[in-house]
Amino acid sequence: MTTEPMVSVVIATYNMGQYLPDAVASVLAQSWKNLEVIVVDDGSTDDTSDQMERFSKDSRVRYFPTENRGQPRAKNRGLKEASGEFIAFCDADDLWDPKKLDVQMPHFKDPQVGVVYSEVTYIDQDGRAISKPQPYERHSGKVTNNLVIKNFVPFGSAVFRRECMEKNGCFDEELPMGIDWDLWLRYSVDWNFTYVKDVTYIYRIWPGQMSKNYRGRYDNAFRILNKFISNYPGAVPEKLKSRAWADMYVSRGMAVAGGERIFFEPLKNVLFGLRFDFFYWPAWRALAKLVTRRI
Repeated sequence: MTTEPMVSVVIATYNMGQYLPDAVASVLAQSWKNLEVIVVDDGSTDDTSDQMERFSKDSRVRYFPTENRGQPRAKNRGLKEASGEFIAFCDADDLWDPKKLDVQMPHFKDPQVGVVYSEVTYIDQDGRAISKPQPYERHSGKVTNNLVIKNFVPFGSAVFRRECMEKNGCFDEELPMGIDWDLWLRYSVDWNFTYVKDVTYIYRIWPGQMSKNYRGRYDNAFRILNKFISNYPGAVPEKLKSRAWADMYVSRGMAVAGGERIFFEPLKNVLFGLRFDFFYWPAWRALAKLVTRRI
């Protein structure tokens, strides 16, 4: 009889038949044995259902084919079906390290810790390792002030308490992108986060991934930040709100500059960011890059 608490692992998938079996197998290969895998098929038109047949006799795996309704609804369906005391995710084209839960679960001995996340590594479409620098500094403890500036939590690396979901909600189904940042911001208000330096999540970068829609991503990021500040007015100090807006405009400007090689629209974004926080040095660094065309 295991004394390990149950971990429910949700895999929302859409046309990922080529990679999904490896993702499921990597979760089942955990040294932590008390787990279940909930696969929500968001209306796939490929061979996903056929691929899932290999797991039909494994009682730890449950497969839910649904109509195509988008990833927030698919993930929420998985959360609805989850029975575990703890919940985690794995994207259908990614992998877990076999020791992931053994490494992260002990940190929940602190009842104030709601989310434990880890470091990631990268592979290409054929499973070969890719060297890629980590873009953001990681943080532990009360992380709202850091998280409101950047989403530094790699989504698939995180494990969280069921109580977080019960107290602070599931994914916002009105958001097509950025749903994890929205979730972590809400959870950060009432829970501590713990960062584990171990690499426990393997992220696959391949040509068939969702397109890099940076304009859409930032449109949603503005919505998320505005929603969070409106719903939790006392969660961050006023000065930090200004810095968050400054960073948002600067980041959008630089994303557009890098993606489209244009000048005036990004310049307006960076200057607008400086109006929010004149002393935000990344804005000045971005301005220098724009002016010297080092994008």
